[in-house]
Amino acid sequence: MVKKALNLSLVLASLLGYLEWGKSESTFLFQAEAAMFAKALDNPESLIHPFTILPLLGQAALVATLFQKEVGKGLTYFGITGLGLLLAFMFVVGLISLNPRIVLSTLPFLTLAVVTVRRHRATR
Repeated sequence: MVKKALNLSLVLASLLGYLEWGKSESTFLFQAEAAMFAKALDNPESLIHPFTILPLLGQAALVATLFQKEVGKGLTYFGITGLGLLLAFMFVVGLISLNPRIVLSTLPFLTLAVVTVRRHRATR
């Protein structure tokens, strides 16, 4: 049950990622994802990009583990990797641009990812 709670927390924490660009442009990942799905109805090819496909697959993998009787370690690791690539990239961008909002928005996911991996390794 703890592993399912961690995986659900990972999905929710990933949606809180925050991006800023330009002078007045910003969005949370849950807003970007909603806009992306709305746009995909008109133009499905717009989703074909590694920074959209991998996080979506990772998110789907983590959600799929919530419906398993025993949480799959492989799916959990795949989900963390897929989402982690995007959020780690955002973390680095936040550090480079010295933007504390971006850095702080990624820390819950990155922290939960470490806790989840440690939990899976401890229960071998």
